[in-house]
Amino acid sequence: MAEQENSKDLISVLWSGADILRSKMDANEYKNYLLGIVFYKYLSDSFLIKVYDLLYDEKPETLKQALEAYKEALEDESAEELKGQLADECHYIIEPELTYTYFAEAARNNSFHREQLQKGFNNIEQSDPIFADLFTDIDLYSSRLGAGDQKQSDTVANLIKEIDKADLLNSDAEILGNAYEYLIGQFASETGKKAGEFYTPQAVSKILTKIAISGQKDKRGLSVYDPCMGSGSLLLNAKRYASEPGYIQYYGQELNTSTYNLARMNMFLHGIAADNQNLHNGDTLDGDWPTGEETEFDMVLMNPPYSAKWSAAAGFLQDERFSDYGVLAPKSKADYAFLLHGLYHLKNNGTMAIVLPHGVLFRGAAEGKIREKLLRSGNIYAVIGLPANLFYNTSIPTCIIVLKKHRDGRDVLFIDASRKFNKGKKQNEMTDEHIHEVLELYTRRETVEKESFLASFEDIENNDFNLNIPRYVDNFEKEEPIDLNALLSDMKKTDQELEQVQGEFLSLLKELTSSDAAVLSSLNDLIGKMEG
Repeated sequence: MAEQENSKDLISVLWSGADILRSKMDANEYKNYLLGIVFYKYLSDSFLIKVYDLLYDEKPETLKQALEAYKEALEDESAEELKGQLADECHYIIEPELTYTYFAEAARNNSFHREQLQKGFNNIEQSDPIFADLFTDIDLYSSRLGAGDQKQSDTVANLIKEIDKADLLNSDAEILGNAYEYLIGQFASETGKKAGEFYTPQAVSKILTKIAISGQKDKRGLSVYDPCMGSGSLLLNAKRYASEPGYIQYYGQELNTSTYNLARMNMFLHGIAADNQNLHNGDTLDGDWPTGEETEFDMVLMNPPYSAKWSAAAGFLQDERFSDYGVLAPKSKADYAFLLHGLYHLKNNGTMAIVLPHGVLFRGAAEGKIREKLLRSGNIYAVIGLPANLFYNTSIPTCIIVLKKHRDGRDVLFIDASRKFNKGKKQNEMTDEHIHEVLELYTRRETVEKESFLASFEDIENNDFNLNIPRYVDNFEKEEPIDLNALLSDMKKTDQELEQVQGEFLSLLKELTSSDAAVLSSLNDLIGKMEG
């Protein structure tokens, strides 16, 4: 409970930081400032805690105490040795006057200048390739922050003071990571359509991850890959359900640079060691990645952009990811290009789970040919229909396709989860109970009336390889038979009530009078019509 409280406190402090910027710019912009400055505080606070630990083998009582100890230690002759140790363990060094603790003090004394923070950003970016260009989306010189140098510096100073109230010294990585995730979710909600680029709703993430990790939880050195990783929250879910989270290797690619930076920060804030992060900024379909030593993974998780356009250039027919299928996903709908990319990077005994629009289940032409080949090879293991309006950027219903690379059977489990939701103000929500029900059906892998159907290969062949869920799961609810006598008696009763009300209204009208002859004449006309 204390952990939950701590997390709530942290969230409210960070959210009030957003209030400082909310009137100046929209959520898609101010999220970069807020999350970037929170991340700098995290790096700085972690650094000072590490310094104190190396010097005194304990945790400092305050960050100010740690900063003083750091200043003293730098005057000592063993300062270079300390710096070497810090560089090895943290991958960066922060000078005392560039620590967040120093900035916050300066902001409280009205002596803070944004150039100091810019210098801090630059130093981190140059300290190790893993931090390269990490803060490029934060423009501390933007006119959006205010008119002129002083006002812009004041806005940044106010933000620094507000975020300084967040107690990271007594928050573990999980609390901070969860608070960060919550913020990203809130920004997604405020940003609306643009949010699809960086956020998968937590319920969908849970289902995808629990399915893909099933049977692999205890594997040490589990590898997880998301070729459209957004802010990395889907990747990071693996850590929640694995027995040995410290050994997970994370592989992720993201096209949008701002979102890629967000994912890198998110990894660190969840306490993921630099050596376990393998993240890349690039176009997943145009250039295959990764192509080095590690190219196949235990888990592949994906929520790609739906029906996106791609080049579908003829050269891709020679690309190993697509060459087995003889055709390419159409130019106007890259859904199957993303699916095949993910499958190509899946280990023989791994599991892949991808969210896509329902069209992939039944569209013909090239998509139909790819789908048939996948079904003949036994790659499609399950199809789960999700409720509509779960995502921030689209209200269309989506489905999860679960894939395996090599298995004996060619049967497919269909689950209709389209009614498993609670109606929310903006989005529909799946609760933990709904998620549990879906996973239960997935694990049972059998036909359950109105909920699931285990289709044989013959069933699918007889349906011309069409995987539209209603063909397999009949969730039609029979209407209650209508009692005609009861209906007639209700109608009679309603007529009597109407007659009574009309009679009362008529007697009220008759009591009205007016000195205006025209009004009186109209009134008498109305009474006459009603009596007639």
